[in-house]
Amino acid sequence: MSAETAVTFLSRLMAMVDVLVFASSLNFSEIEAEKNMSSGGLMRQCLRLVCCVAVRNCLECRQRQRDRGNKSSHGSSKPQEATQSMTAIAASKNSLENVPGNLSPIKDPDRLLQDVDINRLRAVVFRDVDDSKQAQFLALAVVYFISVLMVSKYRDILEPQRETARIGSQPSRNIRQEINSPTSTVVVIPSIPHPTLNHGFLAKLIPEQSFAHSFYKETPAAFPDTIKEKETPTPGEDIQLESSIPHTDSGIGEEHVVSILNGAELEPSAGPDAMSELLSTLSSEVKKSQESLTENPSEILKPAPSISSISQTKGINVKEILKSLVAAPVEIAECGPDPIPYPDPALKREAQAILPMQFHSFDRSVVVPVKKPPPGSLAVTTVGATAAGSGLPTGSTSNIFAATGATPKSAVDSGSSSSSSSSSFVNGATSKNLPAVQTVAPMPEDSAENMSITAKLERALEKVAPLLREIFVDFAPFLSRTLLGSHGQELLIEGLVCMKSSTSVVELVMLLCSQEWQNSIQKNAGLAFIELINEGRLLCHAMKDHIVRVANEAEFILNRQRAEDVHKHAEFESQCAQYAADRREEEKMCDHLISAAKHRDHVTANQLKQKILNILTNKHGAWGAVSHSQLHDFWRLDYWEDDLRRRRRFVRNAFGSTHAEALLKAAIEYGTEEDVVKSKKTFRSQAIVNQNAETELMLEGDDDAVSLLQEKEIDNLAGPVVLSTPAQLIAPVVVAKGTLSITTTEIYFEVDEDDPAFKKIDSKVLAYTEGLHGKWMFSEIRAVFSRRYLLQNTALEVFMANRTSVMFNFPDQATVKKVVYSLPRVGVGTSYGLPQARRISLATPRQLYKSSNMTQRWQRREISNFEYLMFLNTIAGRTYNDLNQYPVFPWVLTNYESEELDLTLPGNFRDLSKPIGALNPKRAVFYAERYETWEDDQSPPYHYNTHYSTATSTLSWLVRIEPFTTFFLNANDGKFDHPNRTFSSVARSWRTSQRDTSDVKELIPEFYYLPEMFVNSNGYSLGVREDEVVINNVDLPPWAKKPEDFVRINRMALESEFVSCQLHQWIDLIFGYKQRGPEAVRALNVFHYLTYEGSMNLDSITDPVLREAMEAQIQNFGQTPSQLLIEPHPPRSSAMHLCFLPQSPLMFKDQMQQDVIMVLKFPSNSPVTHVAANTLPHLTIPAVVTVTCSRLFAVNRWHNTVGLRGAPGYSLDQAHHLPIEMDPLIANNSGVNKRQITDLVDQSIQINAHCFVVTADNRYILICGFWDKSFRVYSTETGKLTQIVFGHWDVVTCLARSESYIGGDCYIVSGSRDATLLLWYWSGRHHIIGDNPNSSDYPAPRAVLTGHDHEVVCVSVCAELGLVISGAKEGPCLVHTITGDLLRALEGPENCLFPRLISVSSEGHCIIYYERGRFSNFSINGKLLAQMEINDSTRAILLSSDGQNLVTGGDNGVVEVWQACDFKQLYIYPGCDAGIRAMDLSHDQRTLITGMASGSIVAFNIDFNRWHYEHQNRY
Repeated sequence: MSAETAVTFLSRLMAMVDVLVFASSLNFSEIEAEKNMSSGGLMRQCLRLVCCVAVRNCLECRQRQRDRGNKSSHGSSKPQEATQSMTAIAASKNSLENVPGNLSPIKDPDRLLQDVDINRLRAVVFRDVDDSKQAQFLALAVVYFISVLMVSKYRDILEPQRETARIGSQPSRNIRQEINSPTSTVVVIPSIPHPTLNHGFLAKLIPEQSFAHSFYKETPAAFPDTIKEKETPTPGEDIQLESSIPHTDSGIGEEHVVSILNGAELEPSAGPDAMSELLSTLSSEVKKSQESLTENPSEILKPAPSISSISQTKGINVKEILKSLVAAPVEIAECGPDPIPYPDPALKREAQAILPMQFHSFDRSVVVPVKKPPPGSLAVTTVGATAAGSGLPTGSTSNIFAATGATPKSAVDSGSSSSSSSSSFVNGATSKNLPAVQTVAPMPEDSAENMSITAKLERALEKVAPLLREIFVDFAPFLSRTLLGSHGQELLIEGLVCMKSSTSVVELVMLLCSQEWQNSIQKNAGLAFIELINEGRLLCHAMKDHIVRVANEAEFILNRQRAEDVHKHAEFESQCAQYAADRREEEKMCDHLISAAKHRDHVTANQLKQKILNILTNKHGAWGAVSHSQLHDFWRLDYWEDDLRRRRRFVRNAFGSTHAEALLKAAIEYGTEEDVVKSKKTFRSQAIVNQNAETELMLEGDDDAVSLLQEKEIDNLAGPVVLSTPAQLIAPVVVAKGTLSITTTEIYFEVDEDDPAFKKIDSKVLAYTEGLHGKWMFSEIRAVFSRRYLLQNTALEVFMANRTSVMFNFPDQATVKKVVYSLPRVGVGTSYGLPQARRISLATPRQLYKSSNMTQRWQRREISNFEYLMFLNTIAGRTYNDLNQYPVFPWVLTNYESEELDLTLPGNFRDLSKPIGALNPKRAVFYAERYETWEDDQSPPYHYNTHYSTATSTLSWLVRIEPFTTFFLNANDGKFDHPNRTFSSVARSWRTSQRDTSDVKELIPEFYYLPEMFVNSNGYSLGVREDEVVINNVDLPPWAKKPEDFVRINRMALESEFVSCQLHQWIDLIFGYKQRGPEAVRALNVFHYLTYEGSMNLDSITDPVLREAMEAQIQNFGQTPSQLLIEPHPPRSSAMHLCFLPQSPLMFKDQMQQDVIMVLKFPSNSPVTHVAANTLPHLTIPAVVTVTCSRLFAVNRWHNTVGLRGAPGYSLDQAHHLPIEMDPLIANNSGVNKRQITDLVDQSIQINAHCFVVTADNRYILICGFWDKSFRVYSTETGKLTQIVFGHWDVVTCLARSESYIGGDCYIVSGSRDATLLLWYWSGRHHIIGDNPNSSDYPAPRAVLTGHDHEVVCVSVCAELGLVISGAKEGPCLVHTITGDLLRALEGPENCLFPRLISVSSEGHCIIYYERGRFSNFSINGKLLAQMEINDSTRAILLSSDGQNLVTGGDNGVVEVWQACDFKQLYIYPGCDAGIRAMDLSHDQRTLITGMASGSIVAFNIDFNRWHYEHQNRY
């Protein structure tokens, strides 16, 4: 520790001692007990410190005298001595001059002890005078201390030259060495925080002094370095408490090394000389450390010592006093540090001398009377106590005792004004019992050198002697017992007599110098002093060990904290970096989403623009004319699927062309069969043409994609992104990398347009690819299936409400799972009898097969063979989105040669128990041998080197229809196949599949429903075959006159009994237990190993080139469907077993039933113009609702009596044998008001069947024709109006309802005289038009259908096909999609101009009745299939649910049944007595209900099965 620090430290410690000893009335014994200290330890420590500081001050005085002496003796001394003394002086000056004079506590260097030290000694001795033992010990030690000093001083005065000689002889002695010598005595004070002196308060009290001055470079007080770590200087306020109050959190006896008192070991035997020698050594070394204690009265205010004069009984505690200090800033400023230093030291001394002296000894105060100050000197008034005797610098005593209630009569003047002073007493205590101490006027400074020894002694000891006397007097009994002479006599008795008789200092010194006294003090008091010093030394060593230990612990803790900090910092930095990366990623994603949204909006805007242009420029549009119509309309297959997943709808193709630039492949371009197998050709569409920016804007999807955009306004992101992952969009011949993002309500896919593979893709292909910038609402998702891509289970296919699907491939299965759990819980839809749960979406195909009810339904013949095969394909992973996994269907016929096809002959059917390659026995032998004689070690053996379903075969089947034409050309370098290899004839393809060893193709589902695939409607140049036949449309078998016949007969064959009986065996080969393993070998059904699931884990291939080659091979070889069962598939039940089940499509029943079941006559004679038979058993009221011309409706209860015993809904105790029970309100004529619609209809409206619609649950009836251009919704229960719907500009003339789905939702179409139609949405949940019950007053239509020029008179809507077909009064009939696009006009024969009735079946038949008995049958794609003319004026037409049969009825009252495809008449019912106005079929297609012009209804038995070819052949 540097000297400056040590001095500061010591002075602050002393300030604290002053507070403890003078200012506090604390009971130390309690604190000592609490802190487990020895009794009296605090006071002893205070005494050690006081002695230390006193000695230091002595040394400083001596140094000053020495300096004076040196100055005078310079001239006379020898050169060597001069040099030495100069060195000493330099050394001393070095330390002394650095301390500003006004900071030093030395007020009078000639005095032995300074006033402040004397007062401190007095206070220590007299503070705890009640504790006699402790006080006696302290008194004894102080007696020794003062005695030794006085005797020593006496000797110094007698022999000043000895001092000089000593300095000369020891010039170079190192002070620090001496201090740190083993004999150094250490004084220790325990730090004890006092309750009233809390740190916050002390902090105000004790200012942090700014010590700009440098203190001694060396100090005798050598402190262990460890102290530095423990000390905390405490700031305060303008008071010279320059000690740092040691602060410990626990407040429990942590001891701090405070100061070191230097001195040799004190031996009891040491004589007086040794003692004085010791003290002088001590004094010469310690002195410097105290130099600066109180030399600057103008800077430092020191009230502490004066506080001791407050009596305990006064009740004012230290805290209050100190508070008052702080609370009186004005007074402090006024009375505080004196800005003017003393002009003359003599004046200064004088002022000091005349201050009253006062000691506090419990309730005793000693007051020294004040002499009247001479003019020019400074007087200080104190209230309650005066502190001058405590050594306070003059002028620095602030009026800190204002708290006692007395008002100071005067304050210190800024000049040297005199003021009257008053001495006051604390608590009225007087000093009668103490002798007054006379103050001695100081000698003039200049005569000091020439004074006599007596005068010098008087001057040096005049302040100390009274203290010693006082102690002798007060402790007389004890000291007289203790200080005994050599013969045991009591020395103090005679000493006291001497002291009382004389106040002479000299006498006292003489007494002490006597041998008896010397010996006695040395022997008795010396022991006490040594004990005091030794205790300090022991405490010091203990403290040092403690501090070292604590310091080590602290260092350990700090190191640990530092390490933790480093670790935390590193962790924090990594977290920051992670956070920043996340934010960057998030920003990137947001940016990506924003750009994707912009792109999507751009694409959508272009679509809408194109749509508006189409609507306007169409020949039926506002700007249209026949001449505007294109010479050649191009069409493409729409992605819309019906309930059986058939894609049948064709829409306009903006990108259509004849592909005139496409060449034909030459024969040389094909390798051998094996080369074809091993080629690495892929169908990820290598591009030839770079993408064209203009076309790209038009790329996005077909017109139906717009439906979603119209139904839901495109918003910005609906919510935060829940999941974002890289993904590939899988579309036919396109695999586009991009990012799939899922929010809380939508899915987004944004293709990565910078991907090199994407840039290579032909823009023509992209034109047909939907979803590159896709957005799909959660509310539109209907099913989610797990899928394979390249035989890896990492893909998903999502089916939408708009009957399209989209497929994505993901990096791994974990991502697939995350995506499924981020999507709505829809399972695989509602069709397969499976719960709508996410686990179902993640289930394996085998689990789906086992859990589903479809096999049982197929066995019971509730679903057709086609539907069942489509189900198996769907769950086994076959999809339209991946041409390598296209659905597989079997060849079922073998006869493609004869003119007529007899479906009752087994020979016309294929053996479904064998794979296609094993049907020809000769070829089967070849394949078996290949397998047996397999030699290639590189791959496992197989029978067939090609597959029954590949992308190539799929494209070759569909090459005539877009978009497959474009896909085909893209995969084949822009060329059509060589004519000999092109699909040109069904019979030829069948032959090839039986003879060619590299052709084992099965069929695709389109063979059973899509006649357009056989027609080259776009006029492609497909070349000339080797037999010189020009390839155009596909050559059909002779038994099929047109493609529609081929498809219809092929489908009939698929549903035939022969196929039903063995279809399960084909399922075993493709999806079942014969697909792989020994059974597959036995059945000649083994394909290349790379076609099977699980044969290859692509993730294990790290080499990108090798992986790409593998992917290409998988793409090329085709892929076997997932295996659904590992045991034989159950067969289908025979039709005969099921004849009692009314739902069966093939019910061969007893024909003896009568044609007419019942006639029901209503009381009113008004014609029944509308009949709605909603008879499903699960409805709350299965009923036949009838409406008459006078708008009286009836809800007639339906009883399911038609079924025979064992049929669902049949019970023996049924009371009603008739199926229809008349509405009781009508029958009793009691509640007709609840059944009569009274609102006025426009007079010009002719009421007919088209004016009414009944909802599927029979609860609401919709009526049009009102004068206010609305149509209205009424409740059938109450007859009350529930909703009025406006939207048309003229009277609404007709209404139609689509089939309804789960929940009763359906489409309603209204046609009007304003020549438009509006498509509305009926909410089965809210029973209103529109989605939102809050806006039911003004619902918005889903679409506006335009194109007619006249009033719309008839309309039909089919939700499954997504089509609305409408007829205007003067023609034509138009076909719209439910999104509002006009697809085409149905152009009938020339005399069919005025359509009146329209019926559409979900099988795609559209029957239109024109005026004057003319009928036409159109396909949904606009082809006229058949027409006929009858004599009856038909009023009602109806198609059976399978679309095969047509029922008509008219004014002549005859019901007739026709075959729909060719209008062949099947049956005529007996005529009725009135015309037929309306018709409907019960849900089971067994009862026909007709509404008659006479106001009655008639129920007919009808059985469409009896006109089925199999039924007719068998019975």
